[in-house]
Amino acid sequence: MIKKIKDIFFIKFRILKYKWLSKCRNTIGKPKLYHPLLMEGNGLIEFGTNVQIGVKSSPNFYSHYSYLEVKFSESKIKIGNNVSINNNFSAVSFSKIIIEDDVLIGVNCSMIDTDGHQLEIDKRTIGIPKTEEIVISKNVFIGDNVSILKGVKIGENTVIGFGSVVTKSIPDNVIAAGNPAKIIKSI
Repeated sequence: MIKKIKDIFFIKFRILKYKWLSKCRNTIGKPKLYHPLLMEGNGLIEFGTNVQIGVKSSPNFYSHYSYLEVKFSESKIKIGNNVSINNNFSAVSFSKIIIEDDVLIGVNCSMIDTDGHQLEIDKRTIGIPKTEEIVISKNVFIGDNVSILKGVKIGENTVIGFGSVVTKSIPDNVIAAGNPAKIIKSI
């Protein structure tokens, strides 16, 4: 009985609160939410079948939430089938972020397909930032605390190690890690 009460107050109410706070209404599909998810923006967020967001027995479960933003009407985040995303995930799309089928994503990972602002001092507040799509191919495993930046494609079956910052595309069937991420070995 106590467990059910805790689940209602500390998990289900938080999930409902973030659903209520979400402003992105252009969504397709319904993920299995075990962790709060805030969705923002004017673009499209699409979920495949069997998408799980949140893991109870992982860090940041009670204290954080996941965040998806599709900034403009043409922005898109597409998450394929059988994708499992751990707690405190964020993806911000000015153009497009694609996560294909059978991908595992660790705790505290982030993806952003833009610089956010122009780099030139006089254009930082008025310029249009550069943007390039991100593609995470099938059967990729992304470890905890990984950041993936604009223009990156991660190849099929690839593993990205803990704490990596992925600034350039990574081919199929390798293990890559580091800041910036580099290929360690083939698998």
